[in-house]
Amino acid sequence: MKQIAVLGLGRFGGSLVKEFNELGLDTMAVDKSIDKVNEFSQYATHTIQANTLDESTLKQLGIRNFDLVVVSFGEDIEASILTTLHLKELGIKQVWAKAQNDYHHKVLEKIGADRIIHPERDMAKRVAHHIASEKIIDFIELSKEHSIVEIIASEKLHNQTLLELDIRAKYGCSIVGIQRNEDVIVAPLAEEVLHKGDVLIVIGHNMDLNRFEEKGV
Repeated sequence: MKQIAVLGLGRFGGSLVKEFNELGLDTMAVDKSIDKVNEFSQYATHTIQANTLDESTLKQLGIRNFDLVVVSFGEDIEASILTTLHLKELGIKQVWAKAQNDYHHKVLEKIGADRIIHPERDMAKRVAHHIASEKIIDFIELSKEHSIVEIIASEKLHNQTLLELDIRAKYGCSIVGIQRNEDVIVAPLAEEVLHKGDVLIVIGHNMDLNRFEEKGV
Protein backbone atom coordinates (compact mmCIF):
# COMPACT_ATOMS: atom_id res chain seq x y z
CA MET A 1 0.00 0.00 0.00
CA LYS A 2 1.20 3.48 -0.86
CA GLN A 3 2.51 5.42 2.15
CA ILE A 4 1.98 9.17 2.21
CA ALA A 5 3.17 11.97 4.48
CA VAL A 6 1.43 15.35 4.69
CA LEU A 7 3.55 18.14 6.15
CA GLY A 8 1.43 21.07 7.27
CA LEU A 9 -2.14 20.66 8.50
CA GLY A 10 -3.79 23.89 7.40
CA ARG A 11 -7.04 23.95 5.47
CA PHE A 12 -5.65 22.17 2.42
CA GLY A 13 -3.32 19.71 4.18
CA GLY A 14 -6.01 18.84 6.69
CA SER A 15 -8.53 18.20 3.92
CA LEU A 16 -6.05 15.89 2.19
CA VAL A 17 -5.53 13.88 5.38
CA LYS A 18 -9.30 13.43 5.76
CA GLU A 19 -9.63 12.30 2.14
CA PHE A 20 -6.73 9.85 2.48
CA ASN A 21 -8.46 8.44 5.56
CA GLU A 22 -11.65 7.94 3.52
CA LEU A 23 -9.61 6.13 0.87
CA GLY A 24 -7.98 3.85 3.46
CA LEU A 25 -4.42 5.05 2.88
CA ASP A 26 -1.53 4.84 5.35
CA THR A 27 -0.86 8.51 6.14
CA MET A 28 1.51 10.35 8.45
CA ALA A 29 0.36 13.88 9.31
CA VAL A 30 2.93 16.38 10.62
CA ASP A 31 2.57 19.93 11.93
CA LYS A 32 4.49 22.15 14.34
CA SER A 33 1.21 22.99 16.13
CA ILE A 34 0.15 20.45 18.76
CA ASP A 35 -3.45 21.66 18.36
CA LYS A 36 -3.40 20.73 14.67
CA VAL A 37 -1.78 17.38 15.46
CA ASN A 38 -4.51 16.60 17.99
CA GLU A 39 -7.24 17.77 15.62
CA PHE A 40 -6.24 15.34 12.87
CA SER A 41 -5.07 12.40 15.01
CA GLN A 42 -8.36 10.59 14.32
CA TYR A 43 -7.84 10.76 10.55
CA ALA A 44 -4.15 9.87 10.10
CA THR A 45 -2.34 6.61 10.77
CA HIS A 46 0.32 8.61 12.64
CA THR A 47 0.32 12.26 13.74
CA ILE A 48 3.51 13.95 14.85
CA GLN A 49 4.38 17.41 16.15
CA ALA A 50 7.60 18.49 14.45
CA ASN A 51 9.31 21.36 12.65
CA THR A 52 10.24 19.97 9.24
CA LEU A 53 12.66 22.81 8.45
CA ASP A 54 15.42 20.71 10.02
CA GLU A 55 16.77 17.95 7.76
CA SER A 56 17.72 15.80 10.77
CA THR A 57 14.09 15.98 11.98
CA LEU A 58 12.89 14.72 8.61
CA LYS A 59 15.30 11.79 8.89
CA GLN A 60 14.03 11.01 12.40
CA LEU A 61 10.48 10.94 11.04
CA GLY A 62 11.56 8.12 8.71
CA ILE A 63 10.52 10.26 5.76
CA ARG A 64 12.62 8.19 3.36
CA ASN A 65 10.17 5.30 3.84
CA PHE A 66 7.33 7.23 2.24
CA ASP A 67 6.33 6.90 -1.41
CA LEU A 68 5.02 10.45 -1.64
CA VAL A 69 5.28 13.55 0.54
CA VAL A 70 2.95 16.55 0.29
CA VAL A 71 4.35 19.89 1.50
CA SER A 72 1.31 21.93 2.49
CA PHE A 73 2.35 24.91 4.58
CA GLY A 74 0.22 28.00 5.01
CA GLU A 75 1.73 31.41 4.33
CA ASP A 76 5.30 30.39 5.17
CA ILE A 77 6.82 30.25 1.69
CA GLU A 78 10.38 29.97 3.01
CA ALA A 79 9.49 26.90 5.09
CA SER A 80 7.79 25.35 2.06
CA ILE A 81 10.83 25.90 -0.17
CA LEU A 82 13.42 24.68 2.35
CA THR A 83 11.40 21.60 3.28
CA THR A 84 10.86 20.70 -0.38
CA LEU A 85 14.60 21.10 -1.00
CA HIS A 86 15.46 18.85 1.97
CA LEU A 87 13.03 16.18 0.77
CA LYS A 88 14.52 16.10 -2.71
CA GLU A 89 18.03 15.95 -1.27
CA LEU A 90 16.94 12.99 0.86
CA GLY A 91 15.86 11.18 -2.31
CA ILE A 92 12.07 11.23 -1.92
CA LYS A 93 10.73 10.02 -5.28
CA GLN A 94 7.56 12.10 -5.30
CA VAL A 95 7.35 15.50 -3.60
CA TRP A 96 4.15 17.46 -4.19
CA ALA A 97 4.11 21.03 -2.89
CA LYS A 98 1.41 23.64 -2.44
CA ALA A 99 2.20 27.01 -4.04
CA GLN A 100 0.90 30.34 -2.77
CA ASN A 101 1.55 32.29 -5.97
CA ASP A 102 3.36 32.19 -9.32
CA TYR A 103 6.70 33.22 -7.78
CA HIS A 104 6.45 30.41 -5.24
CA HIS A 105 5.54 28.02 -8.08
CA LYS A 106 8.66 28.98 -10.08
CA VAL A 107 10.97 28.41 -7.11
CA LEU A 108 9.41 25.04 -6.28
CA GLU A 109 9.80 24.05 -9.93
CA LYS A 110 13.48 25.03 -9.93
CA ILE A 111 14.29 22.99 -6.82
CA GLY A 112 12.66 19.86 -8.23
CA ALA A 113 9.14 19.57 -6.84
CA ASP A 114 7.47 16.77 -8.82
CA ARG A 115 4.06 18.39 -8.80
CA ILE A 116 2.99 21.86 -7.72
CA ILE A 117 -0.53 22.31 -6.40
CA HIS A 118 -2.58 25.49 -6.37
CA PRO A 119 -5.42 24.91 -3.89
CA GLU A 120 -7.71 27.29 -5.75
CA ARG A 121 -7.23 25.15 -8.87
CA ASP A 122 -6.85 21.65 -7.41
CA MET A 123 -9.42 20.54 -4.86
CA ALA A 124 -8.08 18.34 -2.08
CA LYS A 125 -10.44 15.51 -3.04
CA ARG A 126 -9.21 15.53 -6.64
CA VAL A 127 -5.57 15.44 -5.56
CA ALA A 128 -6.22 12.70 -2.99
CA HIS A 129 -7.81 10.40 -5.56
CA HIS A 130 -4.99 11.05 -7.98
CA ILE A 131 -2.39 10.06 -5.39
CA ALA A 132 -4.36 7.07 -4.11
CA SER A 133 -4.59 5.27 -7.45
CA GLU A 134 -1.94 4.19 -9.90
CA LYS A 135 -4.63 4.06 -12.59
CA ILE A 136 -6.62 7.26 -12.04
CA ILE A 137 -4.98 10.28 -13.65
CA ASP A 138 -7.75 12.79 -12.98
CA PHE A 139 -10.84 13.05 -10.81
CA ILE A 140 -13.69 15.57 -11.01
CA GLU A 141 -16.40 15.56 -8.35
CA LEU A 142 -19.85 16.19 -9.81
CA SER A 143 -21.72 15.81 -6.53
CA LYS A 144 -21.21 14.07 -3.19
CA GLU A 145 -21.98 10.72 -4.81
CA HIS A 146 -21.09 11.05 -8.51
CA SER A 147 -17.82 11.81 -10.28
CA ILE A 148 -15.93 11.67 -13.55
CA VAL A 149 -12.54 9.91 -13.57
CA GLU A 150 -9.86 9.42 -16.17
CA ILE A 151 -8.44 5.90 -15.89
CA ILE A 152 -5.60 4.34 -17.86
CA ALA A 153 -6.62 1.12 -19.60
CA SER A 154 -4.45 -1.85 -18.66
CA GLU A 155 -3.49 -5.04 -20.49
CA LYS A 156 -6.70 -6.54 -19.07
CA LEU A 157 -8.79 -4.43 -21.47
CA HIS A 158 -6.48 -4.61 -24.48
CA ASN A 159 -8.08 -5.56 -27.80
CA GLN A 160 -11.59 -5.89 -26.35
CA THR A 161 -14.61 -3.96 -27.54
CA LEU A 162 -16.86 -1.95 -25.24
CA LEU A 163 -19.64 -4.41 -26.12
CA GLU A 164 -17.53 -7.36 -24.96
CA LEU A 165 -16.53 -5.63 -21.75
CA ASP A 166 -20.11 -4.55 -20.94
CA ILE A 167 -18.86 -2.18 -18.24
CA ARG A 168 -22.25 -0.54 -17.71
CA ALA A 169 -23.90 -3.85 -16.82
CA LYS A 170 -21.01 -5.18 -14.73
CA TYR A 171 -20.04 -2.05 -12.81
CA GLY A 172 -22.84 0.48 -13.25
CA CYS A 173 -20.64 3.22 -14.74
CA SER A 174 -20.25 4.47 -18.30
CA ILE A 175 -17.30 5.23 -20.58
CA VAL A 176 -18.23 8.57 -22.17
CA GLY A 177 -14.94 9.20 -23.95
CA ILE A 178 -11.58 7.70 -24.88
CA GLN A 179 -8.35 9.64 -25.30
CA ARG A 180 -5.87 7.87 -27.54
CA ASN A 181 -2.64 9.79 -28.06
CA GLU A 182 -3.79 13.17 -29.44
CA ASP A 183 -7.28 11.99 -30.42
CA VAL A 184 -10.39 12.02 -28.26
CA ILE A 185 -13.31 9.74 -29.12
CA VAL A 186 -16.51 11.21 -27.66
CA ALA A 187 -19.45 8.86 -26.95
CA PRO A 188 -17.61 5.79 -28.35
CA LEU A 189 -19.65 3.12 -30.12
CA ALA A 190 -20.09 -0.37 -28.66
CA GLU A 191 -17.80 -1.75 -31.40
CA GLU A 192 -14.87 0.49 -30.34
CA VAL A 193 -11.80 -1.61 -29.53
CA LEU A 194 -9.79 -0.54 -26.48
CA HIS A 195 -6.01 -0.57 -26.34
CA LYS A 196 -3.60 -0.68 -23.42
CA GLY A 197 -2.70 2.92 -22.51
CA ASP A 198 -6.01 4.43 -23.64
CA VAL A 199 -7.32 7.04 -21.21
CA LEU A 200 -10.92 6.16 -20.39
CA ILE A 201 -13.23 8.98 -19.35
CA VAL A 202 -15.71 7.30 -17.01
CA ILE A 203 -18.77 8.71 -15.25
CA GLY A 204 -20.78 7.13 -12.47
CA HIS A 205 -21.56 6.73 -8.79
CA ASN A 206 -18.41 6.82 -6.65
CA MET A 207 -18.97 3.26 -5.37
CA ASP A 208 -19.34 1.96 -8.94
CA LEU A 209 -16.24 3.85 -10.08
CA ASN A 210 -14.24 2.37 -7.20
CA ARG A 211 -15.38 -1.15 -8.13
CA PHE A 212 -14.44 -0.58 -11.76
CA GLU A 213 -11.01 0.77 -10.81
CA GLU A 214 -10.30 -2.13 -8.45
CA LYS A 215 -11.65 -5.03 -10.54
CA GLY A 216 -12.42 -3.87 -14.05
CA VAL A 217 -9.26 -2.11 -15.16
